[in-house]
Amino acid sequence: MKMTAAQALVKCLQDQGVDVVFGYPGGNIIPVYDALCTSSEIKHILVRHEQGAVHAADGYARVTGKVGVCIATSGPGATNLVTGIANAYMDSIPLVVITGQVPTTMVGTDAFQEVDITGITIPITKHNYLVRDANKIPLIVKRAFHIASTGRPGPVLIDLPKNVLQQEINFSNPTDLKLLGYKPTCKGHKSQIAAACDLIMKAKQPLIYAGGGIITANGSDVLCTLAEKISAPVACTLMGLGGFPGCHDLSLGMLGLHGTRYANNAVMECDVLIALGVRFDDRVAVDFSSFAPKAKIIHVDIDPAEIGKNVKVDIPIVGDVKQVMEAMLARLDEKNEDEWLAQTKAWKSQYPLKYEPSTGLKPQFIVETIREITDGEAVIVTDVGQHQMWAAQYYRSKKPRTFISSGGLGTMGYGLPAAVGAQVGAPDRDVILITGDGSFQMCMQEFGTAVEQGLPVKVVILNNGSLGMVRQLQEFYCDRRYMAVNFSKNPDFVKFAGVYDSLGLRVTEPGQFRGALEQALKGEGPVIIDCVIDPDENVYPMVLAGQPLSQPVDI
Repeated sequence: MKMTAAQALVKCLQDQGVDVVFGYPGGNIIPVYDALCTSSEIKHILVRHEQGAVHAADGYARVTGKVGVCIATSGPGATNLVTGIANAYMDSIPLVVITGQVPTTMVGTDAFQEVDITGITIPITKHNYLVRDANKIPLIVKRAFHIASTGRPGPVLIDLPKNVLQQEINFSNPTDLKLLGYKPTCKGHKSQIAAACDLIMKAKQPLIYAGGGIITANGSDVLCTLAEKISAPVACTLMGLGGFPGCHDLSLGMLGLHGTRYANNAVMECDVLIALGVRFDDRVAVDFSSFAPKAKIIHVDIDPAEIGKNVKVDIPIVGDVKQVMEAMLARLDEKNEDEWLAQTKAWKSQYPLKYEPSTGLKPQFIVETIREITDGEAVIVTDVGQHQMWAAQYYRSKKPRTFISSGGLGTMGYGLPAAVGAQVGAPDRDVILITGDGSFQMCMQEFGTAVEQGLPVKVVILNNGSLGMVRQLQEFYCDRRYMAVNFSKNPDFVKFAGVYDSLGLRVTEPGQFRGALEQALKGEGPVIIDCVIDPDENVYPMVLAGQPLSQPVDI
């Protein structure tokens, strides 16, 4: 079958089950857009900035579990994707990123809108391709999706010179991937699993430390069964939220820098720590040398490079975390550790999440009200900052793929385009973005995308007129010497919504918020709720640098 390489690319995307792509056109990617127009049923969503495209593809991938796809042209179009690619790489999100490139005859000549995007993205992609042979496009696309979605997922970039896209080829479906050297280990080693089970059965104070790998592996139900079988409380990372029901009796919520005191106490006192799909990052293991000091550590992860990287472990198991948990369940007997569960329950009672009651509008109250109204069933998307931590602490997601946030890279501006992608991926779900006035302004132009596409994303802005988390850090580490954190002039976010003929609401008192959210959720289009909060409100608990997890600053 003869067709242009651009048409072959689009056909390959369809063959991979792609139904939507997010993109922004330009000169060197025009052949792909022509193919999308003439020979495709794939829906293209035109964003307002390339960064919006990659974040939207990321949000779509997190909600659906599918590979997200975004498209941009060469030069600035490609470089505008870099932050989003790095964000997906840090959080192990499967993306295929397609960029245009100048013709091969001009590569290396500093031609108009030429950058070496494959060179730039080597450190932040799982793999990338500069395609010089049009006939290889079907094989490359198939490989790209396989690499992006298997093992530890991540972004793969395909860079396509314009003249390659215009060539005519004889299309044929590749049958052999021939990925020499790429063989992710899915089944854990039997003897290591046996050793882990022996250690778990002897444990008196076991604790499960669950991360984003649980969600990636679709292992949430298995995790719940495991925790109940061995009477182990579960503490989640930011990326793991929703991987274990936040309302479950065994749930300790999030651990780490802004984690619950009871989760952090459990880490410090447990005798066996079962780390599942985590990487012991510095937001959790704030001080690597004092992390879980009394525990033997079992670490299960698909990526062998993560095991032993930050914290010494006693039993390493490389494999798909769901498959390894299933193998464990086959070997483990039920056990009841009533004293340990009583202790964690007592910590929950002694150190609950709390905030100072006042007549003002509190961000924690806002998040609690969102949870109450949605019954924890909404898809919550966050940006990065104080609002992200309040959402993580107080929302208590019930299900996997319902708490969407930038973890490893901490990307302000991620939230709105990710919410757009999440709403595309989950059209029948309530998608609520919890953001700050600083983060929202970084990619606020994507509200236009939501309006144009008729996406009913609800935007809740916790508006403190400042960069709240940076201000909080300056309060603790700079003796309240505040620099470059206060906005002397913010836009009127209600009027901003109105510019797009959308509903904007302002909330200044606690009694106003419930009605505003209920009104927003009834609307068919996107809505902005501007919540004016105290600029001096801090996120607590907070573990200061050099302090153990068990000694946080609290109210």
